[in-house]
Amino acid sequence: MPILPLHLLGSPVLRQRSAEVQRVDDATRKFIDEMFETMDANKGVGLAANQVGVATRVAVVDADGHRIALVNPRITATGGPVEAEEEGCLSIPEIFADVKRPTEVTVEALDRDGKPYTLSATGLLARAIQHEIDHLDGILFLDHLGPMKRTLMLRKYKRENPDAGHVQKAPTEPAPAEK
Repeated sequence: MPILPLHLLGSPVLRQRSAEVQRVDDATRKFIDEMFETMDANKGVGLAANQVGVATRVAVVDADGHRIALVNPRITATGGPVEAEEEGCLSIPEIFADVKRPTEVTVEALDRDGKPYTLSATGLLARAIQHEIDHLDGILFLDHLGPMKRTLMLRKYKRENPDAGHVQKAPTEPAPAEK
């Protein structure tokens, strides 16, 4: 399975609202498998399709014991307190900031086989689902920060990545499993 190149901060596809998937077919399932492989190779907990250059409503998440594909996901409810927790993003390497999000979320989506499901989540899983759905809507975690903090994070990213293009070459092999 090929590992897909990541689109980095500045790539226009990261700011696009992704299109609905019309039909889950073999090509969609293959793409989901490639996304999981890419997420794992980059040691992420989630990945949205536009992060690999495809503006379609597909995301994958592996958090809190749940490894899920989200096709055409839609948040139907949020709850619990809103808490700030540190977030990062494979498309904005080495930049982390506290982001406020609800601690509980319910999402409706199609799975890898196109079957509808509803999932209620808390903890890291809830945060990751919200983060990936934001990506599908063209929203980055930096957009949840105040203007001053966002400016500081953008300056830091540009300072630490002066020669970065908008697409990161894919690793040639998966990252070793952590023990």
